[in-house]
Amino acid sequence: MSSIRYLNVLAGASALLLVGAHFVPGSDQSGPVLGAAVSFVTPAPVATDSSRTTGTASAIGSVTKAALDAFTGTVRPLSRPEALEDAFRSYFAYKTTHPNEVRKPYLYFVDYGLPSTSARGYVFDMESLQIVDGPFTVAHGRGSATSQYGVPTRFSNANGSNATSLGLYVARSTYAFRGHSGGQVYSSVGLRLMGVSSGFNDNALGRGVVAHGAPYVTATKAGRSEGCPAMESTRAERLLPKLADGGMVFLFAPDENWMASDPWLAASAG
Repeated sequence: MSSIRYLNVLAGASALLLVGAHFVPGSDQSGPVLGAAVSFVTPAPVATDSSRTTGTASAIGSVTKAALDAFTGTVRPLSRPEALEDAFRSYFAYKTTHPNEVRKPYLYFVDYGLPSTSARGYVFDMESLQIVDGPFTVAHGRGSATSQYGVPTRFSNANGSNATSLGLYVARSTYAFRGHSGGQVYSSVGLRLMGVSSGFNDNALGRGVVAHGAPYVTATKAGRSEGCPAMESTRAERLLPKLADGGMVFLFAPDENWMASDPWLAASAG
């Protein structure tokens, strides 16, 4: 990473922290969030590769904390306390290293540690640190659970698995989606997803795993998909165009193998 790009990244992080400082209840301009932002843009001696890495990790940690503080008490329940932190850390880690790919501030988050009868999906605006929509019900893949409703326990990146793939995705284009439910063909908006958690979801485009609306997802429960994080049809029409072409998606579950090995969780830990 060049020094110019590095400074641009930290300046962007500091701008987000300033937004967070105004959004978090009880914060003021002399608080720790603003102090951290100022430290990111204070001139310093030329950094070594090691200190750049440390500084970037510190920036990611600070903006993650600002986001967590903003949403404390408004996003619940969660299957694990670290679910949101993992989502936000991964989001900022990817945005820091791929700023040209993350062109929209929206993050679609699903906690698959909760059952399909729970409202477990949100869309966040990561610039204003506000909830765009949620919580709402979201489907998981039928290959991830043996019963129609419940908590998914199996996750796969393999073709033909019909399972949910965990991790971080970049939202690509929307298209006219057609699916089958109850022996009937239905249409909805679809959103192509590029998985960027290598080994866990990077086969999503090839598998045809997309976000879309589906009639088997209602306000109170979600049936099973073929691995897609499907939502109610009317909600999909409203939300997926917002995410398209540069938003992000993060699918969480308390799966120990994935949590220990996802590259963006590891990168954001510093």
